[in-house]
Amino acid sequence: MKKKDFDVIVVGAGPAGLSAAYVLAKAGVDVIIIERGKFPGSKNVMGGIFYREPMDDLIPDFYKEAPVERHIIEQRMWLLDDVSHFSMGIKTQKHNSEPYNCFSVFRAHFDKWFAKKVVEAGALLINETVVTDPIVEDGKVVGVKTDRPQGDLYADCVIAADGVQSFLARSLGLRKKITPDKVALGVKEVIGLSEEQINDRFGVKSDDEGVTIEMTGPFLKGMEGMGWIYTNKNSLSIGIGVIIDDLVKHNVNPNDLLESLKSHPSVLPLIEGGETKEYLAHVIPEGGYKSIPKMYTDGFMVAGDAAMLVDSVHREGSNLAVESGKLAARTYLEAREAGDFSERMLSKYQEKLEDTFVLKDLKFYRNLPELLEEKRYLLTEYPQFIIDAMTEIYTVDGVPKPDKFKKIKEELKDRFGYVRLAKDIYTIWRKLR
Repeated sequence: MKKKDFDVIVVGAGPAGLSAAYVLAKAGVDVIIIERGKFPGSKNVMGGIFYREPMDDLIPDFYKEAPVERHIIEQRMWLLDDVSHFSMGIKTQKHNSEPYNCFSVFRAHFDKWFAKKVVEAGALLINETVVTDPIVEDGKVVGVKTDRPQGDLYADCVIAADGVQSFLARSLGLRKKITPDKVALGVKEVIGLSEEQINDRFGVKSDDEGVTIEMTGPFLKGMEGMGWIYTNKNSLSIGIGVIIDDLVKHNVNPNDLLESLKSHPSVLPLIEGGETKEYLAHVIPEGGYKSIPKMYTDGFMVAGDAAMLVDSVHREGSNLAVESGKLAARTYLEAREAGDFSERMLSKYQEKLEDTFVLKDLKFYRNLPELLEEKRYLLTEYPQFIIDAMTEIYTVDGVPKPDKFKKIKEELKDRFGYVRLAKDIYTIWRKLR
């Protein structure tokens, strides 16, 4: 191998790559981060919620200086049909006191701030540079090729945090080409509103307190997806993500779907009078545990979206990315101590992830994608029944409540049948064991 240029090359300056580089730089490792955008965050998109705990382990009390928007004190879940919504959720003062649970953020601001902290720790950041290929010698990854003249770089180890498409992981045979049923297309608008309007509409007291609303149900016509609204200081992030395969099969334009969501009678009053400030789109890994590739080989590890680490059930991604970046870095430090960057040594990275919430959570829901594919009516018929039943209960029309509950029971039997209902409950239980 040519004399190495760095100890570690990190590809991608999102949460996973920056977390890995921060741990390494703080440990005195000579690390470079290669980012294709003009600056970290310029090409990074997510729904907009950042969970505190994994990041706080890196930079304690980071939120006191980071450009976060609002800390989230209430999380709502809506089942929507065309004209109604049924709401569940939690609002707690436990999330309204430090150190908080999560925040709304803009990645363009947050990632830029995080990158500055990483550089201050001693890492080198190179923007507007595309990594084109891994450099492999004797079966071991020893560096990367870039689109810059004489841009080959050599290192002991490469950490790929290059996003859901991860050309590096694919080129090394660690994962197959992503199929449309394993990724979602998310589209999002940022709608400007005054602080007072947001506080009034969402029932919070100041621009520090925030609310999230996540939406699914019959309005998606059986497609696997989720809508969301997140409160920022002076704007709302509203978006929708749907499995690409479903968009193709249903011949649906995601922008039309977003416009339909914005005009829903439950959503429109929240965004009314606002001005669209920004539009973004992003591909989201949604395949779950069974789509996770092999995350290591000789001289190479994969982290974040590149490793398909997204919990689509709870809409978590940034926290999984940060955790995976940290563990990849810590695995490298152990490998350096042993002087061994082999596949056997770096396999400890995946072992570490198996012991954390990252892979434990994903493993728990591992059968859910297949279940929803097999039983699409779980996304439409049962949510619609819940909405109809609650509408019946809360409609005061002179019908006694016992009669209403009897009607709901009969409707349950007519729509599903007790045998089918029992089978569905058993199937869900078995899939989540």
